[in-house]
Amino acid sequence: MKRTLLVLSLALAGLMPLAHADVSNGHALPPGIAWQQGDVPAAFAKARSENKPVFLYWGAVWCPPCNQVKSTIFNRPDFIAAAKQFVPVYLDGDSDNAQQLGERFKVRGYPTMILFRPDGTEITRLPGEVDPQRYLRTLQLGLTTVKPVKSLLADALAGKPLAADDWQLLADYAWDVDQGQIIPESDVTAALVKLARQAPAEQAATATRLQLKALAALAGDKQPPEFDKAEARARLLNVLADDTLSRANADIVIYAAADLLKLLGDAPLRAAFQGQLQRLSNDESLAWSDRLGAESAVLDLYKAEHPKQPLPAGLVADIKSKVAAADKASANPYQRQAVITAAGELLADAGLLAESDKLLQGELKTSHAPYYHMLILASNAKARGDKAAALDWYQKAYQAAEGQATRLQWGASYVGNAVELAPQDAARIETAAQEVFADAAKSDSAFYERSRRSLERVASRLKSWNQDGKHAEAISRLAGQLNGVCEKLPAADAQKPVCDGLVKSLKS
Repeated sequence: MKRTLLVLSLALAGLMPLAHADVSNGHALPPGIAWQQGDVPAAFAKARSENKPVFLYWGAVWCPPCNQVKSTIFNRPDFIAAAKQFVPVYLDGDSDNAQQLGERFKVRGYPTMILFRPDGTEITRLPGEVDPQRYLRTLQLGLTTVKPVKSLLADALAGKPLAADDWQLLADYAWDVDQGQIIPESDVTAALVKLARQAPAEQAATATRLQLKALAALAGDKQPPEFDKAEARARLLNVLADDTLSRANADIVIYAAADLLKLLGDAPLRAAFQGQLQRLSNDESLAWSDRLGAESAVLDLYKAEHPKQPLPAGLVADIKSKVAAADKASANPYQRQAVITAAGELLADAGLLAESDKLLQGELKTSHAPYYHMLILASNAKARGDKAAALDWYQKAYQAAEGQATRLQWGASYVGNAVELAPQDAARIETAAQEVFADAAKSDSAFYERSRRSLERVASRLKSWNQDGKHAEAISRLAGQLNGVCEKLPAADAQKPVCDGLVKSLKS
C-alpha cells in the first residue's frame, strides 16, 4: 500500500505532502469553481494561509443525488460566488486513498458536504436534498457562525439560549449523514425530539422543520421513544394543508411520506399526503428529480393501500407523462444522471418494465456512468423472472464500472446476485469473486469504508453459498487469492487486520 494511517495522519496535519488525486473523468464536476480535487492536506494548508473555511464535498461520478447537487447547486452563480469565501475540495470516492479519508472524516453516504474551520474543526454538515435557496442560506450561516453545530447542539440540549440563526443551523443540519460525528447515532432521535420541543415558537418555520425532522427520525427508529401521536398527527396535518409549509419542507414531505404514514397513519392523514404529494409532483419550482420523487411517493402510497389491485389508468398516465416531460426537460449530463435514474425506477415500480428498459437503454451510450442504469435494467429483468438476463446485466454493469471503490461495489453486487440467482453456476461465481479480489489488489484503500463493506458483503455471500460445504474447494482457492492480497500489506497498515479477518471468515 502507498500509505499507512501514520502517513495519512501526518499528511492531514500538513506535515507531509499527499499526491494530488487524479480524477480523470471529465464529468466529475461542473466548471466555475477552483476545486482542490482530492488533495485534502493542500486544501487545509491553503485555508490556513488565507484564513478561510474548507468546504469538503464527498461524492461519486455515478451517484444520482450527487449529480442533482451538481445540476441544482454547484452550477448556480450564487454558489460559485459564495465559493470565494472558502477553499473547496472535492473528494471523489474513487480517488487515491479516498476511502481512507472517508473513515478519517466519518463520511459514508454520497453526497456528504462539510464545512471546516482552517484548523480542521468541523462546523456543520450541509443537507443534500433541499431547495437550493435553503442550501445557500445554510451554507452562509455556517460560514458566519461563531460556534460549530456540535457545540450548538450541546447548548440547546442543556437548555441554554440560542440565537435564531443557531436554531436554523440545527434545523438544517444534515442529520442523515452525521455518522455519529456530533452525537451517537442511537441518540439522534431523542435529540431531535427534544430540539423540536425547545425550539422557540416565535421562529415558526424553524420550529416546524425541527418537528418534521423529529417525526421522520421517530418513523425510522426501530424503538422510538414515547411521544404524543395525536399531537404529532395534528401538526403533520397542519403542514400538509399548507402548500407554502409543505414546499419549504418538500424534502421531508416527499421522502419520509411512507415512513410517517406507518408511524401515524390514518385515513385523513393518508388523504392529506396524497393530495400534497400530487401538488408537489406538479410544482415547477422543484427540480425534476424531486418531482419524480413526489410522483413515486404517490405511487407507493397507492400500492400500500391497494396491494392487490391494478394501478388506476389515470395514475399510470400521469407517471408516463411526468417521465416524458422530465426526459425532455433534462439537458445537461448531471441532471440526466439524476433524472433518468429516478424516471427508470419510477416506471419499474409502476410495473412498466418495458418502458423503463427502453428509457434506460437509450441512455447507455450517452451517460457518463451507464453502469448505474445497468443495475436498474438488471433489477427489471429480475422482476420479470428472467434470471439469465438479470445476471448478464449485473455482469455488464460490473465490467463497465470505473474507479477503485465503484468496481468493488459493483463487483459485490454481481457476486451477490450470482449466488442468489444461479447458485449452481460455480464457475461464474468463482470467476466473479476472483475478479473482485483482483480489483482489491489494485486498490490502495480496498479495506477502508465503502470498499471494506463491499468486500465484507462478498465474503458473506460466499460463505452462505458454501454453507453446505459443496463449494469448499472453490472457497479455499478464493481464500488463498485474498490471502495473497493481505500478505502484500505492510504489517503496520491498518488494512491488514481487516483483510486477514476476511480471509479467516472465508475459511471458517
